[in-house]
Amino acid sequence: MRRSPSRHTPVLRGPSWVSYWNLDRYVSRDRLALIAAVLVPTALCAILLPFRGSMANTNVALLLVVVVVAVAALGRRLAGALAAVVAALGFDFFFTRPYEQFAISKSADLTTAVLLLAVGLAVSQLAVRARQFRVLAITDAGYLAQIRDTAVLARSANSALTVVDQVRDQLVGLLQLRGCRFEYGSLLGHPPRLEHDGSVLVGHRLWDADRLGLPAEDVELRMFGNGKYIGRFMLEPTPGTVPSLQARLVAVTLADQAGAALDSLHRPVRAA
Repeated sequence: MRRSPSRHTPVLRGPSWVSYWNLDRYVSRDRLALIAAVLVPTALCAILLPFRGSMANTNVALLLVVVVVAVAALGRRLAGALAAVVAALGFDFFFTRPYEQFAISKSADLTTAVLLLAVGLAVSQLAVRARQFRVLAITDAGYLAQIRDTAVLARSANSALTVVDQVRDQLVGLLQLRGCRFEYGSLLGHPPRLEHDGSVLVGHRLWDADRLGLPAEDVELRMFGNGKYIGRFMLEPTPGTVPSLQARLVAVTLADQAGAALDSLHRPVRAA
């Protein structure tokens, strides 16, 4: 029979984990990078403008490539591409004859401008790829830390309910939920369900969680111990969020850890 919520089953509305704070920080950097993609190459052209008679255009182009790389490292692919285009236009307008016109009279300058654009685009892609790997590393480290912490707690906690409470907190941050509660007992109703392969079922149909996120209604994540159903976490999704497949798989792993802890709580102790 379904147990009503107790002091062990409050609905939680808590902050995300540190890894999500880091990802939010990257989103803010993306906006800054788009602004920098326009302003920084333009500012560099203005700084170098008094020296265009004494500085070789190839050196100017190399400095602009450095700026493109810096912007791409700060933002995403769009920021890097925009910085490369602005740098190429600035080089054409300010440093090739006829000056202050989008025209190039010397074939050498034309080659330099084309190479500036091509190299800027290519190098920005490499910088963006390196940044993506760094984001993945931060995210993976956060996921592994949560699994490890729960495993340590399961071995040391005096009560399995302590493990359930921690997993419930972790699910809120991991899946960016509005709240989460744990329910003991028999299954009631037919809510959407997060499966052990990370997929989501609504009725008997597969839900496109990678594109749409979790359904708007509560989603159940069933918990098993030693192959037996014990209870379920009821997830309250936040509209507009799209938890990744990796996050959903980690959520299932955490639920399995909580299920194993509860199973050990109810398992009869054999006499020595």
